[in-house]
Amino acid sequence: MNNLQTLQQRLGYQFHNTKLLIEALTHKSYKQPYNNERLEFLGDAVLDLVVGEYLYTKFPKFDEGDLSKMRASLVNEDGFTLLANYLHLGEHIYLSNAEENNNGRTKNSLLANAYEAVMGAIYLESGLDSVRNITIELLEQVHEEISLNSLFKDYKTSLQELTQARYGITPDYQLVAAHGPDHKKEFDVAVFIDGKQYAKALGKSKKHAQQEAAKQTLEILLGEGK
Repeated sequence: MNNLQTLQQRLGYQFHNTKLLIEALTHKSYKQPYNNERLEFLGDAVLDLVVGEYLYTKFPKFDEGDLSKMRASLVNEDGFTLLANYLHLGEHIYLSNAEENNNGRTKNSLLANAYEAVMGAIYLESGLDSVRNITIELLEQVHEEISLNSLFKDYKTSLQELTQARYGITPDYQLVAAHGPDHKKEFDVAVFIDGKQYAKALGKSKKHAQQEAAKQTLEILLGEGK
């Protein structure tokens, strides 16, 4: 299950002290004298700085408010879960049998915490530059675009406002199917308005699938209104 060399290849970083990596991957349920909570605390602070610096440099004309909103959209549980899933981090976490049976390897909170802990471990061993290089490369691989528009297009809210104004009802999102292994699941979600299906979309999370389905439905409804 736990081929640490494979994980290090995905990271593009080789630990000199493998024990530090093991600590970063050890959930408190595993009942060892150590766990990843302290490294998670450190990694959270380091990533806040790294992503903030990245956005500051990338968007020289943005004010503090826009930069803060963008950082908040990337430095959070959902954002770190995306990066953790890209690395297949769930395959490498040390868990108790109970947590394993409770689908611990696919829990967003657990994956995000493990990502923070691994970055905290890299910071301790090699410093800020290594964390910066790894995180920026991952961000740019996982996100097709990093911009104010791409990070803040909330199609679900827009669709709800439109359907309430036009029909006096809200959209209904239904999970149609889930595909793939636990660590790489994709979800099919359909949007219904007053019992009629308008669109169906596939996403790496239910949330992303809902947003894409909402976007398609908005395009349909706005097209009808022309």
